[in-house]
Amino acid sequence: MNKSISDYELIMRFIKGEQPCFEKLIHRHKNKVFAYISLYIRDQALAEDIFQDTFLKVIQSVKAGKYSDNGKFLSWVMRIAHNLIIDHFRRIKQMNTISSDNYESDLFNSKRFAEDNIEDDMVKRQIHQDVRKMISHLPDDQREVVILRHYAGLSFREIAEITEVSINTALGRMRYALINMRKLMEEKNISLTLN
Repeated sequence: MNKSISDYELIMRFIKGEQPCFEKLIHRHKNKVFAYISLYIRDQALAEDIFQDTFLKVIQSVKAGKYSDNGKFLSWVMRIAHNLIIDHFRRIKQMNTISSDNYESDLFNSKRFAEDNIEDDMVKRQIHQDVRKMISHLPDDQREVVILRHYAGLSFREIAEITEVSINTALGRMRYALINMRKLMEEKNISLTLN
Protein backbone atom coordinates (compact mmCIF):
# COMPACT_ATOMS: atom_id res chain seq x y z
CA MET A 1 0.00 0.00 0.00
CA ASN A 2 1.43 3.39 -1.01
CA LYS A 3 2.88 5.35 1.92
CA SER A 4 1.68 8.65 0.45
CA ILE A 5 -1.97 7.69 0.96
CA SER A 6 -3.50 10.13 3.46
CA ASP A 7 -5.05 9.07 6.76
CA TYR A 8 -8.41 10.23 5.41
CA GLU A 9 -8.09 8.04 2.29
CA LEU A 10 -7.25 5.04 4.49
CA ILE A 11 -10.29 5.74 6.68
CA MET A 12 -12.57 6.01 3.63
CA ARG A 13 -11.26 2.69 2.29
CA PHE A 14 -11.72 1.09 5.72
CA ILE A 15 -15.34 2.30 5.86
CA LYS A 16 -15.88 0.69 2.43
CA GLY A 17 -14.67 -2.62 3.84
CA GLU A 18 -10.92 -2.68 3.22
CA GLN A 19 -9.76 -3.97 6.63
CA PRO A 20 -5.99 -3.72 5.91
CA CYS A 21 -6.37 0.06 5.62
CA PHE A 22 -7.08 0.37 9.32
CA GLU A 23 -4.09 -1.82 10.13
CA LYS A 24 -2.00 0.58 8.04
CA LEU A 25 -3.34 3.51 10.08
CA ILE A 26 -2.50 1.79 13.36
CA HIS A 27 0.97 0.89 12.09
CA ARG A 28 1.54 4.48 10.96
CA HIS A 29 0.66 6.04 14.33
CA LYS A 30 1.15 3.31 16.94
CA ASN A 31 4.56 4.47 18.20
CA LYS A 32 3.47 8.03 19.01
CA VAL A 33 0.17 6.94 20.54
CA PHE A 34 1.75 4.20 22.66
CA ALA A 35 4.61 6.50 23.75
CA TYR A 36 2.07 9.08 24.87
CA ILE A 37 0.04 6.53 26.87
CA SER A 38 3.21 5.05 28.41
CA LEU A 39 4.25 8.44 29.75
CA TYR A 40 1.22 8.44 32.01
CA ILE A 41 0.62 4.74 32.60
CA ARG A 42 3.59 2.98 34.21
CA ASP A 43 2.15 -0.51 34.05
CA GLN A 44 3.03 -1.97 30.62
CA ALA A 45 0.00 -4.28 30.46
CA LEU A 46 -2.36 -1.46 31.42
CA ALA A 47 -0.75 0.86 28.86
CA GLU A 48 -1.32 -1.81 26.20
CA ASP A 49 -4.96 -2.16 27.29
CA ILE A 50 -5.52 1.59 27.00
CA PHE A 51 -3.75 1.57 23.61
CA GLN A 52 -6.13 -1.17 22.39
CA ASP A 53 -9.15 0.62 23.90
CA THR A 54 -8.07 3.78 22.07
CA PHE A 55 -8.10 2.10 18.68
CA LEU A 56 -11.34 0.23 19.46
CA LYS A 57 -12.94 3.58 20.22
CA VAL A 58 -11.46 4.98 17.00
CA ILE A 59 -13.01 2.11 15.01
CA GLN A 60 -16.38 2.56 16.72
CA SER A 61 -16.32 6.32 16.11
CA VAL A 62 -15.29 5.95 12.47
CA LYS A 63 -17.99 3.33 11.82
CA ALA A 64 -20.58 5.53 13.57
CA GLY A 65 -19.61 8.42 11.28
CA LYS A 66 -18.22 10.53 14.14
CA TYR A 67 -14.93 11.31 12.41
CA SER A 68 -14.76 14.23 10.03
CA ASP A 69 -11.39 14.69 8.40
CA ASN A 70 -9.59 17.94 8.82
CA GLY A 71 -6.12 16.50 8.36
CA LYS A 72 -5.82 15.90 12.09
CA PHE A 73 -6.35 12.16 12.49
CA LEU A 74 -3.38 11.68 14.86
CA SER A 75 -4.49 14.55 17.10
CA TRP A 76 -7.98 13.09 17.21
CA VAL A 77 -6.60 9.65 18.19
CA MET A 78 -4.35 11.26 20.84
CA ARG A 79 -7.35 13.11 22.26
CA ILE A 80 -9.21 9.78 22.59
CA ALA A 81 -6.15 8.25 24.32
CA HIS A 82 -5.91 11.32 26.57
CA ASN A 83 -9.56 10.95 27.62
CA LEU A 84 -9.13 7.23 28.34
CA ILE A 85 -6.09 8.01 30.51
CA ILE A 86 -8.06 10.65 32.42
CA ASP A 87 -10.93 8.16 32.85
CA HIS A 88 -8.43 5.64 34.24
CA PHE A 89 -7.08 8.10 36.80
CA ARG A 90 -10.57 9.17 37.78
CA ARG A 91 -11.50 5.54 38.34
CA ILE A 92 -8.60 4.97 40.72
CA LYS A 93 -9.01 8.43 42.29
CA GLN A 94 -5.41 9.45 41.69
CA MET A 95 -5.97 12.15 39.10
CA ASN A 96 -3.25 14.50 40.33
CA THR A 97 -0.76 12.04 41.76
CA ILE A 98 1.86 10.52 39.55
CA SER A 99 4.52 8.82 41.64
CA SER A 100 8.16 9.16 40.76
CA ASP A 101 9.37 5.57 40.75
CA ASN A 102 9.08 3.31 37.66
CA TYR A 103 7.20 5.93 35.65
CA GLU A 104 10.13 8.28 35.89
CA SER A 105 12.84 5.73 35.19
CA ASP A 106 10.97 4.54 32.10
CA LEU A 107 10.43 8.13 31.01
CA PHE A 108 14.11 8.95 31.06
CA ASN A 109 15.47 5.59 30.00
CA SER A 110 17.68 6.19 26.99
CA LYS A 111 19.92 3.94 24.89
CA ARG A 112 22.22 6.91 24.32
CA PHE A 113 23.68 6.45 27.78
CA ALA A 114 24.28 2.70 27.55
CA GLU A 115 27.99 2.79 26.71
CA ASP A 116 29.23 5.56 28.99
CA ASN A 117 31.76 5.01 31.71
CA ILE A 118 30.50 4.54 35.26
CA GLU A 119 31.31 8.07 36.43
CA ASP A 120 29.53 9.71 33.48
CA ASP A 121 26.63 7.33 33.97
CA MET A 122 26.30 8.36 37.62
CA VAL A 123 26.40 12.06 36.71
CA LYS A 124 23.81 11.58 33.97
CA ARG A 125 21.59 9.60 36.31
CA GLN A 126 21.77 12.47 38.80
CA ILE A 127 20.91 14.96 36.04
CA HIS A 128 17.90 12.84 35.04
CA GLN A 129 16.83 12.64 38.66
CA ASP A 130 17.09 16.42 39.01
CA VAL A 131 15.11 17.00 35.81
CA ARG A 132 12.42 14.53 36.95
CA LYS A 133 12.11 16.35 40.27
CA MET A 134 11.80 19.71 38.53
CA ILE A 135 9.16 18.40 36.13
CA SER A 136 7.21 16.86 39.03
CA HIS A 137 7.09 20.32 40.69
CA LEU A 138 5.50 21.95 37.64
CA PRO A 139 1.76 22.66 37.57
CA ASP A 140 -0.17 19.92 35.73
CA ASP A 141 -0.77 21.94 32.55
CA GLN A 142 2.93 22.85 32.23
CA ARG A 143 4.11 19.31 33.03
CA GLU A 144 1.78 17.92 30.37
CA VAL A 145 3.19 20.22 27.66
CA VAL A 146 6.79 19.31 28.60
CA ILE A 147 5.99 15.58 28.45
CA LEU A 148 4.08 15.82 25.17
CA ARG A 149 6.75 17.97 23.53
CA HIS A 150 9.96 16.34 24.72
CA TYR A 151 8.98 12.74 25.36
CA ALA A 152 6.11 12.09 22.94
CA GLY A 153 7.76 14.29 20.29
CA LEU A 154 4.59 16.16 19.36
CA SER A 155 4.43 19.56 17.67
CA PHE A 156 2.87 22.50 19.51
CA ARG A 157 -0.05 22.33 17.06
CA GLU A 158 -0.67 18.68 18.04
CA ILE A 159 -0.28 19.53 21.75
CA ALA A 160 -2.80 22.37 21.39
CA GLU A 161 -5.32 20.05 19.75
CA ILE A 162 -4.88 17.26 22.31
CA THR A 163 -5.14 19.58 25.32
CA GLU A 164 -7.89 21.67 23.63
CA VAL A 165 -6.10 25.00 23.96
CA SER A 166 -4.71 27.48 21.43
CA ILE A 167 -1.17 27.10 20.12
CA ASN A 168 -0.27 30.33 21.95
CA THR A 169 -1.50 28.84 25.22
CA ALA A 170 0.52 25.65 24.64
CA LEU A 171 3.61 27.75 23.82
CA GLY A 172 2.98 29.90 26.89
CA ARG A 173 2.74 26.85 29.12
CA MET A 174 6.07 25.59 27.78
CA ARG A 175 7.63 29.02 28.32
CA TYR A 176 6.39 29.14 31.93
CA ALA A 177 7.54 25.54 32.48
CA LEU A 178 11.07 26.49 31.37
CA ILE A 179 11.03 29.63 33.53
CA ASN A 180 9.87 27.60 36.54
CA MET A 181 12.51 24.93 35.92
CA ARG A 182 15.24 27.61 35.69
CA LYS A 183 14.03 29.11 38.99
CA LEU A 184 14.15 25.67 40.61
CA MET A 185 17.68 25.16 39.29
CA GLU A 186 18.77 28.44 40.86
CA GLU A 187 16.96 27.79 44.15
CA LYS A 188 18.34 24.28 44.49
CA ASN A 189 21.73 25.15 42.94
CA ILE A 190 21.30 22.41 40.33
CA SER A 191 23.70 22.15 37.41
CA LEU A 192 22.62 20.07 34.42
CA THR A 193 26.04 19.70 32.85
CA LEU A 194 28.59 16.89 32.84
CA ASN A 195 31.62 19.03 33.72
